[in-house]
Amino acid sequence: MDNNLYADHMASLCRRYDDILEQSGFETLNVFSGAPRMQFLDDNPYPFKVNPQFKALVPITDNPNSWVIYKRGQKPKLLFYRPVDFWHYVPPAPQTFWSAFYDIELLSKPADAREFLCADGAAFIGETERLQDWPLGTINPEPLINRLHWARAYKTPYEVACLREANRIAMAGHRAAEQAFRSGASEFEINQAYLSATGQGENTMPYGNIVALNEHAAILHYTHLSTQRLPGTELKTFLIDAGANCNGYCADITRTYTYADSEFSQLIAAMDEKQLQLVDGLKPGQPYPDLHRQCHLKVGELLAQFGIVKSSAESAVESGLTRPFMPHGLGHFLGLQVHDVGGHQSSPDGGATPPPEEYPFLRTSRTIEESQVFTIEPGLYFIDSLLAELKASDLASEVNWDKVEEFRPYGGVRIEDNIVVGADTNMNLTRNWEAQS
Repeated sequence: MDNNLYADHMASLCRRYDDILEQSGFETLNVFSGAPRMQFLDDNPYPFKVNPQFKALVPITDNPNSWVIYKRGQKPKLLFYRPVDFWHYVPPAPQTFWSAFYDIELLSKPADAREFLCADGAAFIGETERLQDWPLGTINPEPLINRLHWARAYKTPYEVACLREANRIAMAGHRAAEQAFRSGASEFEINQAYLSATGQGENTMPYGNIVALNEHAAILHYTHLSTQRLPGTELKTFLIDAGANCNGYCADITRTYTYADSEFSQLIAAMDEKQLQLVDGLKPGQPYPDLHRQCHLKVGELLAQFGIVKSSAESAVESGLTRPFMPHGLGHFLGLQVHDVGGHQSSPDGGATPPPEEYPFLRTSRTIEESQVFTIEPGLYFIDSLLAELKASDLASEVNWDKVEEFRPYGGVRIEDNIVVGADTNMNLTRNWEAQS
């Protein structure tokens, strides 16, 4: 990673934190990376997941019992945990592109951090388990966290570079997964191919990989990973929603493939065109829910084009007929968390702007602005439970149920890219690497 890029990022970050601390009435911010949690009735811990507000200040994702102490106008202090331990891997003291931007103290015991903490004029962000009676300051103050969440929507060039690299890594995995699918691999084997190609393990992935063959593509968060191989005569479709991690930043990419040419292949190609149109519609000044409504219009066009519904696209949207076929939101903020924070926030001070009543699962109600990063992921699915409700409703007569039955074995289609909003032109972080494959 470019040192100058990180230097500019840290300068922007320090200005941001100085302003937010002043506005919130604090002088110091104590941020804890988190501690391992033991499994119930066991002596093995759950996989460690770092506090996202910790990795917002330093690109460390895998070292519990560490701290960042940020004082207004001063160089951040990193308390880096390095125990004397012959049972587990002990990370080396940081000597990398970012280490010069911190005063680094090494901790041999978690309790050694206490001597560096002061509660006076301080705020603390993190989990407090095992930290009772520590000098933490005001614990997780909502006004301060609201301001931090709001600001995280605007990405620096360094953050965009990390997201771009995460997309590069993920696209290598997607290419390997498609090859495994076409060779007849099971869901489990496809996922192994994906992890191998990315060089990242399951606990490093920003979310559980969705690797779905045939009707499993209709389960929006399918992570079961069957070990069963299907013969080519039974293989129909493959949906993969999987990402990668770079310095704590996430990729979140979905592709859908068919095993053999079919009408569903044409539906995938048509959805790909609609998805790119929605990417182009991501423009500063537009409320994100308006783009979500455009998504439903495009799904309505596909439903009418392929004879799935008898209504026009406009009337299908108006009546709610598109909703059972596209039940999730068009996309969400992306960054240090795969569903990044602040999507429903009304202002830096807090408050919430809920999604439209008819689209309750939309994760973003903010107005689109330059330097924000979104996923754009329209889908069209044949979900048994939603189809059953539709068949029992007043809209049942508007559906061509024979065509639904033809498509049900394919499960569904989703196409998802990661997009940086520009003043005039957007940057598609995903297609950039797909074009170079």
